[in-house]
Amino acid sequence: MAQPFPVPRRCPFEPPPEYAAMREQAPLVRAALPGGEAWLVTRHAEAQQVLSGAGISTSPATPGHPSRAMRPEPPTPEEIAVLAEFSVGHFIDLDPPEHTRFRKLLIPEFTVRRVRELRPGIQDIADRLIDDMLAKGDEAELVADFGLPLPSLVICRLLGVPYEDHEFFQSRTRRMLSVSADDGARFTAMAEIRSYLDALVTAAEKGPEDDLLGRVIGSGRLTHAEIVGVIFLLLVAGHETTANMLPLSVLTLLRHPAQLDALRADPSGWPMAVEELLRYHSIVDWAAFDRVAAEDLEIGGQLVRRGEGILVLGASANRDERAFERPDEFDVRRGARNHVAFGYGVHQCLGQNLARAELEIALRVLFERLPGLRVTAPDEELPAKYDGPIFGLTALPVAW
Repeated sequence: MAQPFPVPRRCPFEPPPEYAAMREQAPLVRAALPGGEAWLVTRHAEAQQVLSGAGISTSPATPGHPSRAMRPEPPTPEEIAVLAEFSVGHFIDLDPPEHTRFRKLLIPEFTVRRVRELRPGIQDIADRLIDDMLAKGDEAELVADFGLPLPSLVICRLLGVPYEDHEFFQSRTRRMLSVSADDGARFTAMAEIRSYLDALVTAAEKGPEDDLLGRVIGSGRLTHAEIVGVIFLLLVAGHETTANMLPLSVLTLLRHPAQLDALRADPSGWPMAVEELLRYHSIVDWAAFDRVAAEDLEIGGQLVRRGEGILVLGASANRDERAFERPDEFDVRRGARNHVAFGYGVHQCLGQNLARAELEIALRVLFERLPGLRVTAPDEELPAKYDGPIFGLTALPVAW
């Protein structure tokens, strides 16, 4: 019998308990989606095989892609039109060589060297946000006051997007990614963000600045619509994932005080701690890992036919006992850089160096400047995004 899917999380610190049972059962498990069926990839080695891209398509336009089966009803003509517009420049949904054309243009903006140049600016943003929290007293709501604004400020500065408009794109992003919102509301949110960015790019084309947007425009290698799509993708991905990881990471470290004390005593351990936090939470899980077989393949001993949809469960692969010792334990000394939280292969997250830097700097500065930081609500009362494909907390009340 096919496993009903999606399976919601029930705990801030654990993937759905069904994942462990499926992982024990087989590396590939058949799943019943709202509008069809697909294969679920449960183990680490098979996840890397699928995400490597060999014989696999990422494009939702490829027949059998599971994005269609994730919906109980087919899209309306109006929704198809919105999706067609939205897909232009959305390069993570493209296969090579089209995907390669976009990636080669953007890679220089996210190299280790380039991100190293951005680190002082990230530190400055973190310090100013903490200054603002301290100025208000000895309590804060960490999602609203720190977790969300930090990556939003960074990505707005990087892309040349006015930060005063952040509430607009954040509210639309939340609606677009909410499972509880109806399809009409999600498509409206997508269209509104795209329209806003279309106007922003149009204005920038009249006099490009020396920022990422200006350099993309100046390259002459993308059409106007493609630039809008690229900025849409970078803006949403650039704040949503890190904004979810930051408060969740704070909560996790506070629940492991001995490991937090070790990081305070030796800050050189923060990069390794960030890798463990990424592995442990795997907040994106399957949301960016929907694929379809472009040819007949054998994956984990299972024959997958051309046109069959595949969903890689990142949160299951990153808890695979075959790849990680004691995978359900949180250990900042693990050094698990072989996790698949950022994907694997040709579609591995372009902004991973920036995300790592944001997390490392933000967490280190926060715990250095607020040594008495504590959460003021029990874990079971913390509101979490159990209705969304990207996991996180909607609020984290703290004091110091």
